[in-house]
Amino acid sequence: MTEAFYHGPEVVEVSDGIRPIRTPASAIIGLIGTAPDADADAFPLDTPILLLSTQQRTAAKLGEAGTLKAAVDGILDQGGATIVLVRVEEGADQAATLSNLIGDQTLLTGVHAFRAAQSAVATTPRILVAPGYTGIRPTGVDAIAVDAGGTGYDATTTTVTITPAAGDTTGTGATATAVVTDGTVSGITITRPGIGYTAAPTVTIAGDGTGATATATIGSVANPVVAELLGIASALRAVIVADGPNTTLEAAATYRGDWGSDRVYIVDPFVQVWDDDADGAVDQPASARAAGVISRMDHERGFWWSPSNQVLNGIVGTSRPVGWSVGDTSSEANWLNEREITTIIRREGFRLWGNRTTSEDPLWAFLSVRRTADMVYDAVEAAFVWAMDRPLSPQLVLDIQESVNAYLRGLKARGAILGGRCWLDPELNTPDRLMAGHLTLDFDLEPPAPMERLTFRAHREAGYYTELVEAVIREAA
Repeated sequence: MTEAFYHGPEVVEVSDGIRPIRTPASAIIGLIGTAPDADADAFPLDTPILLLSTQQRTAAKLGEAGTLKAAVDGILDQGGATIVLVRVEEGADQAATLSNLIGDQTLLTGVHAFRAAQSAVATTPRILVAPGYTGIRPTGVDAIAVDAGGTGYDATTTTVTITPAAGDTTGTGATATAVVTDGTVSGITITRPGIGYTAAPTVTIAGDGTGATATATIGSVANPVVAELLGIASALRAVIVADGPNTTLEAAATYRGDWGSDRVYIVDPFVQVWDDDADGAVDQPASARAAGVISRMDHERGFWWSPSNQVLNGIVGTSRPVGWSVGDTSSEANWLNEREITTIIRREGFRLWGNRTTSEDPLWAFLSVRRTADMVYDAVEAAFVWAMDRPLSPQLVLDIQESVNAYLRGLKARGAILGGRCWLDPELNTPDRLMAGHLTLDFDLEPPAPMERLTFRAHREAGYYTELVEAVIREAA
């Protein structure tokens, strides 16, 4: 405020003080799939489209073919939900469709269209699903062995090219890099296994050196759609609801072994849904309905609630029965849960049963814990744009710190966290860092873990017989 002569009363608005922090919407489902008969004007390819639960007429324009219409129905069966929908072209075969789903990061096609959702429809998806395409373990390049290391290679200029074998018209997408040690190619690192290979592709090593050769082998590899979604989920602070293979327990465990992320939540097996055209039950991927349950729980109870032990609406069964009973540690459901695979049990309806992500870090084992932290982090980041570029002052620092503390107290009062606080650490805020315009505040929080196990300890007590005898004597007296 500049000083200038003025004769008379005035009001000067002071903008100091704490600001309310608003938690971002957590229940937004990002759905990607195919719908070859869709209205192209309503659902253009590779474009995020906002679909509200009240827009059933718009959803009908997807047509019956492909995966999207059934997935939308499955989501809406669980209650009102907001969907960011991306339609991709159905390819001539499974490999081509998977490639369309993976899309191009620079063009924001396929799953990368979710990155454009905030700009396109002012909404960020937090629960990502691609029903029908995340349970597949396609054939790709699963190993490349170095036959001859050659000489004279430079790590910065050596390239590896993978070319489909003669007659292989579907294999695509495999990439790799060379490991060079003292001028010799000592190993090949597969960066993408690709999909659809029917025969071992040719590996070509090029660069300044000579003599290096390698041989590729093919086999079942991790699902490429989930693999591509992982980076997007991290950027958006979202989670991926992935379908298991829907075959056997062993296959589900093998599928689980492909992942080690706290953003992947696997559901196996598929569900059965009544089909009016077939006049019978048909199998559908469970991921859409599981995402709908997560969204419903966010709306009804809060993002800190687990979707486990919640009823799946709109299904008449599961594609294979899953054994479960109270207290049975050797049941199929418990076997799957022990391996971080969520399943579906039948108890007063069909229920999701399982809390865990595929995290290799036990600190982030529970889906609800991961999502709670994500929501808080997003809220805190978004809340302080107003503070950027203001002059540093004790009042500004206190306003920021107390705004966070007030927000954390509110979350604790709602049961979203067990506690949290924000503080200033002098060791991290040295004069040189503050002179550079860099303020650092710490905060902690602890999301509540779901009560996954409840143990009652039962004891025998012979003293109750003494009470029995004494009661008889009293009554007879």
